[in-house]
Amino acid sequence: MSKALVGAQLFSARQHCQDIDGVRETFKRVKEIGYSVVQVSGFGPVEPQAVAEAVQESGLIVGATHIKWQRFLDDLDAVIAEHKMWGCKHPAIGSLPGEYSVPGGIEKFVAELTPIAQKLAQAGMDFSYHNHNHEMVPCGETTWLEALYAAAPPDVLKAEIDTYWIQAGGGDPAAWISKYAGREPVIHLKDMTITAEREQRFAPIGSGNLNWDAILAAVDKAEVEYMFVEQDNCYGEDVFKCLESSYRFLASRGYC
Repeated sequence: MSKALVGAQLFSARQHCQDIDGVRETFKRVKEIGYSVVQVSGFGPVEPQAVAEAVQESGLIVGATHIKWQRFLDDLDAVIAEHKMWGCKHPAIGSLPGEYSVPGGIEKFVAELTPIAQKLAQAGMDFSYHNHNHEMVPCGETTWLEALYAAAPPDVLKAEIDTYWIQAGGGDPAAWISKYAGREPVIHLKDMTITAEREQRFAPIGSGNLNWDAILAAVDKAEVEYMFVEQDNCYGEDVFKCLESSYRFLASRGYC
């Protein structure tokens, strides 16, 4: 099995992607680092056609996206058209509104998602859900996130596991990646470090405390297509230097 491709989740560089000139420059800089794949997320009001042109100019691949759930509900045809324009088959959502976290919320989401996922599949696309740590709350005898993936079949809902947020929720990222092997075309790689004041912080891959030997071994067995480097906050450091640090670490492990 071929190794997962390493991409840059552009939510990390969202402050640079609020207009098309910033998008083009961001594409150029991540390409110079060595990334060949990006996940579109956190962009400002830029026209999809302009993004498609910038992608083509850059030589990058749009491996996945994060789109607001409401757009899937209200504007699915346009979402599909945009993803076809970008050559992307892995649309996803970064989170759900709070109304889905109440009792009955999982059932409501799955009922709404099922016809959407079917229409995406007809267009050659799938749909993934990206977790934070709040989905690790107890839900009966399991967690909300496990209950969600149990309620929706894999052909309706894919698992976009985020290593940092699983760890922050008290889980084992490698175990979660292994649990949903074959169901996660896209995952997020984030590291976690701790300050002297006991604050959990995002960190470039390989510079924090996550068990990357176990995580990457799990990825290799899980049929992951893209693993996207993301750093939600760089705490004053240059985001592109952080993305480069993560890239170099993963390249040293035989990826990229």
